[in-house]
Amino acid sequence: MVTVLFKQGCVILGCMTLPAPTPADWLVPDWPAPAGVRALCTTRCGGFSDLTYDSMNLGSHVGDDPDTVVRNRAVLHATTVARPVFLNQVHGTQVLALDAAISDGLTADGAFTRTRGLACTVMVADCLPVLMCDRGGSVVAAVHAGWRGLAGVAGTGVLEEACKQFLPLAPAEYAQQATEMIAWLGPCIGPDAFEVGEEVVTAFTQDNPNALQCFKPQSAGKWLANLPALARQRLNALGISHVFGNDGSPNWCTVGNPLQFFSHRRDRVSGRHAACIWLE
Repeated sequence: MVTVLFKQGCVILGCMTLPAPTPADWLVPDWPAPAGVRALCTTRCGGFSDLTYDSMNLGSHVGDDPDTVVRNRAVLHATTVARPVFLNQVHGTQVLALDAAISDGLTADGAFTRTRGLACTVMVADCLPVLMCDRGGSVVAAVHAGWRGLAGVAGTGVLEEACKQFLPLAPAEYAQQATEMIAWLGPCIGPDAFEVGEEVVTAFTQDNPNALQCFKPQSAGKWLANLPALARQRLNALGISHVFGNDGSPNWCTVGNPLQFFSHRRDRVSGRHAACIWLE
């Protein structure tokens, strides 16, 4: 289910007058997170960028005016009332622990924290954002899951690395802790739009033959890949069975909803959304 957040208005942040830090179509996860956990996913709406990046582009590396990106990030900061920590994402599997001293721009594709007031933040424009928390509200995590990071190496991808970081490594304790975790999948390229080659199928199926269920064969060695279904498989294998959000239906597809979502696959030059989760 996609939930509508907030209404238009305005806010004063420092000396700058901003549009509402609560644009009308930003997404709020519909999941049973504990009261102290907050999360959202931005859309194209609610910022200052124009033309290709209209209007809430949060990526500083995609060619948008840098001052405009700063203003857009200020809108996000005002909305979360927590500091979004932006990563240098490289489609890898590294996951960082965030604390009050952390700076923006560190290379990783996921982050977790037990520190209040810090928003674990990942940027996407077709890749899948995954937000996670425990039912006790003690830890939150955000993961950038493109196919490379999700597949990883030898069956260990960015989701496995995230769980390795914030769950105990003792097998009995891990199993118990995993059942207390919940996850939300945000918008991404949909299963009717994500055409991939044989190398992508191989990357997932060589360690998990059941992953083939998430691919639909096309002509000339091409396949359609269901990214949210692949993520659900990985999460379930980790013991995280309570997974909400993106079910692969058309309203979640970044490519198929150009008025709401950026898409690199569709537009080549594109802005970026942010998915954030934080402890109040």
